[in-house]
Amino acid sequence: MSNFAQGVYKIKNPTKYVGKGEPRYRSGWELSFFQFCDNNDAVLEWASEAIAIKYINPLTGKMSNYIPDVFLRYRTRNNKICTEIIEIKPKGQSMITERMKDRDRAVVAVNHAKWAAAHAWCNRASIVFRVITEDQMFRNGANKR
Repeated sequence: MSNFAQGVYKIKNPTKYVGKGEPRYRSGWELSFFQFCDNNDAVLEWASEAIAIKYINPLTGKMSNYIPDVFLRYRTRNNKICTEIIEIKPKGQSMITERMKDRDRAVVAVNHAKWAAAHAWCNRASIVFRVITEDQMFRNGANKR
């Protein structure tokens, strides 16, 4: 599946989708995750780009909005209800490597500022923030129906 797929996801279980408007996926990985959320019986509610979190952009020093990819509420095997905010990101945009160009390092720096703000916001709300890369998606089977 191409990571560069984009479009509007057609919801199959509308009672579970709590977002406003139709969810837009910006990659094949987001599409896979939307399908997982929509079709997984353990998922109680989900939404795409439903929350805005303030953060300071480290490149400009200005206050900006970060909108994570997915809001997710689900029931665990132990019948516990969990709420998470999920960011789906290519591994290459989540950590700085020696061979990266300056512009790619800047992308990672901005991502880390966004994620630090999201962790703080989620901690205050007693929910979990998680970044999922292709490693976690495909190892844990989120792309399987």
